[in-house]
Amino acid sequence: MKKFRIAQVLILSFTFFSMSAQAGEPVWLLVDTQTLNLEVKKGLKTIAIMNNISIGRNGAGIKQQLGDDITPVGTYKISWVNNKSKFHKFYGFDYPSIDNANYGLKKGYISNDSYDSIIKAHKLNKVPPQNTPIGGVIGIHGLGVASEEVHNLFNWTHGCIALTNKQIDKLSQWMNKGMLVTIK
Repeated sequence: MKKFRIAQVLILSFTFFSMSAQAGEPVWLLVDTQTLNLEVKKGLKTIAIMNNISIGRNGAGIKQQLGDDITPVGTYKISWVNNKSKFHKFYGFDYPSIDNANYGLKKGYISNDSYDSIIKAHKLNKVPPQNTPIGGVIGIHGLGVASEEVHNLFNWTHGCIALTNKQIDKLSQWMNKGMLVTIK
């Protein structure tokens, strides 16, 4: 009987500790551009999945220029929000990131001035310039008045991640400035 009580206490303590540790972990997003799923994560645990998302018309990879219709891979933060977007809701990334700027400068896609502006914005925890030669205004958004039928048929964005309006409304309960978003 005593061993049973000790086991119960240990199990309850472990459960409480696990729940407490999880409660303090931040919520973040994992976007899988192969399966076209967006996972809401808390630590390593998946707490919600949005299926059948859309990405850039030209897939995912390294953005090389404005208008290339590529969804950038990497890790970003939500740095701005537009709740009155033509796409219903828009959660903007801190794109271009420092990594994007380093790559863009190395490859000659951006000038030293553009590079310096991006780096300065990140150091000051500001939204980086959104009109760079390697693009800007990248984020997660709904459809607005766009066709859900088209959304379900093919990837259609200019580099963003699109969800249905219903999905973006559900997602908004977890969204906040500073939230990490990993796109793979």
